[in-house]
Parts: sequence; structure tokens; C-alpha cells
Amino acid sequence: MAHLCEYDRTNKLAVSLFGKFSVQFDDHAFAHLDSCKVQELFCYLLLHRDRAHPRENLASLLWSEVSTAQSKSYLRKTLWQLQTALDAPANVATEAILCVDPHWVQLNSSADLWLDAAIFEHSFTLCQGLDGPTLETQQVQMLQEAVSLYNGDLLQGWFQEWCLYERERFQQMVLIMLDKLITYCEAHGEYESGISYGKRILQYDPAHERTHRQLMRLYYLVGDRTEAIRQYERCVALLSKELNVGPARKTLALYEQLRTRERAGISIDNALRYVALLS
Repeated sequence: MAHLCEYDRTNKLAVSLFGKFSVQFDDHAFAHLDSCKVQELFCYLLLHRDRAHPRENLASLLWSEVSTAQSKSYLRKTLWQLQTALDAPANVATEAILCVDPHWVQLNSSADLWLDAAIFEHSFTLCQGLDGPTLETQQVQMLQEAVSLYNGDLLQGWFQEWCLYERERFQQMVLIMLDKLITYCEAHGEYESGISYGKRILQYDPAHERTHRQLMRLYYLVGDRTEAIRQYERCVALLSKELNVGPARKTLALYEQLRTRERAGISIDNALRYVALLS
């Protein structure tokens, strides 16, 4: 699946699964995948591209409300429509995108496709287990490019059970990658960038208390003591609204120490040494 993980979209069928589903070729809309079931089958195969799928399993997944015989008939028709659509414009791909036989269906591992979800997952895997502050420059760039692809939740507007599961899985991945980036930024003095990553995390998980603490420290480090205190207040309100709980001891301690230093007018040099102790 090396092709799927490349950033270059030139002369490739480019599929975007984040946000609204879209397919383009050579930066033009690919208008051959209009049927909802054709789109669903294609997206499922793209997301589960690492293995072959028994036709019966695909049929029962996509048409669980009808008989086995009927679901297999629907699958044959939808699969034919998908293959026809992918083959419609000449020379879209040098090889068939799907591998199909009487019993199995699989995405062709040699197909020259661009897939945002594949690049995203590849970056996540390469940086998995690494702590944010220890990331190397190339790894940071990889994560930054990956999270930039995440311009909306997976397949927005789709509510199939398998899609909801995948959407949650990708959302957890983006939160982990954003957390690595914010901790990297805090450790390397890129405070403004860290704040932007922290805000993105809270868009998906408003009551994520660790991120609120990180933002409190980052605001303090950029010299905005007032916003650091306001971040605490937002944290308290969201914890009460979302979880019906109060802030943790760590958060309370950070707030009290920030207030103390705000009143004392601690210099930024001393603030840097102080905030490092609170990390």
C-alpha cells in the first residue's frame, strides 16, 4: 500500500474520507460514484484495505435487512457499478483498483491511489509510542501534515454502524497526535503553535482536563496571564457541564500557583523555570 501513503496526488485518483466524502482525478471532481451504496462499498474497502473480504460478509454488512440471497444479488450489482465507475475514464489508473473473484473482494495493493486516511494512519503508526518532547523534526512535520488532512470527522453525514466505529477510531488517533504536538511545542518553546493544537483538541473533547492545564501553562508562557486564568474558568465550567465533576487537584494547584505568580508579577524568565516544574 505504498502508493496510498504518498503525498503526491498528481495523475492519481485522490480519495478524501475526512469531512465530506470526495473523489478527484487531476484536481477535478470524479463524477462516476453517485450511488450511495457504491460509495459505501468503496469506502469500506478503502478503510479495510489490508485484507480480502468474503463476498458474503460484504453483502450481509451492507444489506443486513434483506435475505442472504437478495443481499448477494445487491452486492453483485453494486460491485459491477463500482468497477464500471472506476474504469470509466480512460487511464485513471495503470492497474485495476479492485481485485475481484467469485468469492473475494479486495483493494488492489498496487493501485496508484491517493488516500488521506492512509497517509494519516501511516503517520500515526510511525510515531506511535513516541513522547512528544522527544520527537525529531521530521516526525513533527509528519504529524503536522497528518493532522492538517483531518479537516473533519470521517465521512461526515454517514451513520452506518461500521462507519461510526471507524469515525471514533480516527478521532482518537487525531487526539493522540495533537497531544504529541502540543507537548512538543511546550518543550521546544513554540507556545503559539501549542495553543492552536490545544484548541483543536478541545473542539473534539471539550472536557479534556490535561489539555486545559497545558493551555493554562502555554498562555502563561506567552505572557497572557489573564487568558491562563480564563482557561481555568472554562475548564471548570466544561467539567461541570460535561461530566458533572470538579477540577482535579493538579488543575487546582496549577490555578492557585498561577494566581500567586500573577499577583507577584513574576518575570518571564522565572516563569519559564516555574512552568517547567508544573509540566
